[in-house]
Amino acid sequence: MNGRETGAVTGGRRRGRGRPRRRPGYAVLAALLVAAAASGCAAGDDSGAAARSAKAQAGQPGAPAEPAAGALGTRAAQAERAKLAQAARAVAAKKWGLAVTPLAAPVPPAKKPHLTTRKGFEVSGQDDSLPPVFTRVPTTDKVVFLTMDDGDDKDPELLKMMSELNIPYSAFLTDYLVRDDYTYFKDAQSRGTVLGNHTLNHRYLPGLSHDEQKREICGQQDILEEQFGKRPRLFRPPYGNYNTDTLKVAKSCGITAVPLWEAEAFPDHMEWREEDRKLHPGDIILTHFRGEADWKGSMPDLVRSVMKVITDQGYSVARLEDYV
Repeated sequence: MNGRETGAVTGGRRRGRGRPRRRPGYAVLAALLVAAAASGCAAGDDSGAAARSAKAQAGQPGAPAEPAAGALGTRAAQAERAKLAQAARAVAAKKWGLAVTPLAAPVPPAKKPHLTTRKGFEVSGQDDSLPPVFTRVPTTDKVVFLTMDDGDDKDPELLKMMSELNIPYSAFLTDYLVRDDYTYFKDAQSRGTVLGNHTLNHRYLPGLSHDEQKREICGQQDILEEQFGKRPRLFRPPYGNYNTDTLKVAKSCGITAVPLWEAEAFPDHMEWREEDRKLHPGDIILTHFRGEADWKGSMPDLVRSVMKVITDQGYSVARLEDYV
């Protein structure tokens, strides 16, 4: 999944489309979320903080990295809310057909880890001034990070599933695949998903001139800012391929880090970068917005499959942007 080609650093990837599925069971899930919010109010939270803490556990979208003193009530109240949130997650896991309930992520670090480029992934002239390229975040927390690329399949069931399970993920968007329905990703963003840059047209960047790369990367920065109100800090080059110009251009338009991946998830299997074929603390997992038109399953099938691997190995899914 990694190598060199005419001065470029390369990686690998694949592609798919989903089918909506409907399941009963909202009542119990909603009751547990309401109970969690009520617990927060009883402990003296303001209503906004209580709702956020009930829906977002530590390490999940919307959760604070470090609770302010008195803002979330007593330790007992915090523990009760965490217990209720995990109970709600268990109900959601059963509703969505997960084999096991996902584990809750720990509180993210107050100070983010220092990132460096992975050995063997350097480009000519690489130094600390260029965005680091990495496949794993340096942490001892038993967490991994889920990322989804491109934006081809826009399955509404995925948005509901990830919200109800409270599983964070980062989306790296390619404009030619998402421009037909920006509202889908605005919905994802409103649910806590952070949107990253995956270029305008998913071209092989090392084969382009400096100016062509600038259009692909910085042009996508402009569109993402226009459509979603924020200029991404994170960028993933198509196919995992990049060269010195790629990193220089990315830096010039606001990119601070280039996360690649340690493992790639499909509905029916995993592909691994390391020979031990196991997860490690801080591993970044790649998958795609694909579905049954391109692979053996829908987006919910993909989530069920990858979450079984993650949970069976004793890991939780944390929010990449809390660590990067």
